[in-house]
Amino acid sequence: MFGIPGKQAVTMTPKAASMIARLMEKDGHQGLRIGVKKGGCAGMEYTMDYVTEVDPNDEVVEQEGARVMIAPMAQMFLFGTEIDYQTSLLESGFVFNNPNVTEACGCGESIKFENM
Repeated sequence: MFGIPGKQAVTMTPKAASMIARLMEKDGHQGLRIGVKKGGCAGMEYTMDYVTEVDPNDEVVEQEGARVMIAPMAQMFLFGTEIDYQTSLLESGFVFNNPNVTEACGCGESIKFENM
């Protein structure tokens, strides 16, 4: 929808692709849908949901056995984002390296985009 021909809307690091592929395989999901919604102290938050059925309006990105769907209203906010999976001593989870973010809250849970 908002893409550039020949360029994927989002990319995944090998760690993220591996984790998403494992999550898909574990419970037979079709993939992971990512999006954004209003909330948090900076104004917007990322969403992630398991997908049992692919919506024809979603942007679908497949990489190394992993499938990510981008909700239509989130495509313009997520274009160019790299999805990573990081593990530390205290926590592990997906990290979004999004060039469209202009601010983030101190806890890292919410984000702000230009003119939002």
